[in-house]
Amino acid sequence: MKLKDKVAVVTGGNRGIGKAIALKLAQEGASVAICGTNEATLKETAAEIEKLGVKAFQQKVDVSKVADVEAFAKAVIETFGKANILVNNAGITRDNLLLRMSEQEWDDVLNINLKSTFLTTKYFVKSMMKARQGRIINITSIIGVRGNAGQANYAASKAGIIGLTKTTAREFASRNITCNAIAPGFIQTDMTHALGDQAKEALLKEIPLGFLGETSDIANTVAFFAADESRYITGQVICVDGGMVI
Repeated sequence: MKLKDKVAVVTGGNRGIGKAIALKLAQEGASVAICGTNEATLKETAAEIEKLGVKAFQQKVDVSKVADVEAFAKAVIETFGKANILVNNAGITRDNLLLRMSEQEWDDVLNINLKSTFLTTKYFVKSMMKARQGRIINITSIIGVRGNAGQANYAASKAGIIGLTKTTAREFASRNITCNAIAPGFIQTDMTHALGDQAKEALLKEIPLGFLGETSDIANTVAFFAADESRYITGQVICVDGGMVI
């Protein structure tokens, strides 16, 4: 219960990696607010959080829209009185080769992945500044570190998150607010389950440890950054990737 009496906010916390993060933080004692675009899975995840003995709050939010994010932040603060931990996890892909990529595909990914991280940080950090303590954890990707053919928009958005993380860390360090990023490698999710056997074999050859990560690997790293043990770490990017980026 390292996070007892803390309030955590997880964007995209209703499924996949985000859901694993939300449940892990709840297991550590934090009350958890989640947002996403699917009301059914938001309600389901909120119910799972409350079964762990903590309070949950859920709201349908388009994290690329200022009005939605501002309203979400206001609702969370009204409900819990504070926000100690912010996990920027919401993200999408719209893969295409650069020459074929449409402006819409570019804008959608940059808005959901990068702009949302800016907006949520802007509106939730105020509560942390008031308390003179906070933890911001941004979920980037190894694609933002090394790039990937067919993912110019995704790579740019995730690389942008790394730059934003470092700047946020510098701007708010004097208020005892840390900001770090986690760069997942290939994690077992619905996307990787859909890969064929050949594709999985080729992928495993790129991973020195020889296996795909699990959502719990990311959630456990988030929990570390959210707790007091990480108090002297800020502005860092940790690759949780089985050694793909060394």
